[in-house]
Amino acid sequence: MIDLDAIPFVPTRYPGVSIHFYRSDRDTGHAAVMIRMEPGCSYPAHRHHGPEELLVLEGGFRDAVGTYREGEYARFEAGSHHHPVALDDRACVFFAIAHEGIDLLLAPDAAS
Repeated sequence: MIDLDAIPFVPTRYPGVSIHFYRSDRDTGHAAVMIRMEPGCSYPAHRHHGPEELLVLEGGFRDAVGTYREGEYARFEAGSHHHPVALDDRACVFFAIAHEGIDLLLAPDAAS
């Protein structure tokens, strides 16, 4: 059993989104992270350099492809892009592995 309340999430500059890095390699872009999005909040739209795999541990999120709920696994292939938004009923927590990194798809002034 994973105690999600014990994860040392760090708030990001995106409202309602926190992250915990298990591994991050700037040279390869590989990252293994736990992300928490408060209800209705979203991770920025992004494109995948390599595959991204994730497992929803709590709550759920939606994007243009579908809805992913607690216990579901998703894989996004290299070159794909999406904009995950937490469902409105509760926070969404998922573990994700980005094999070769991502590019955020927002204007630099929108990230402030």
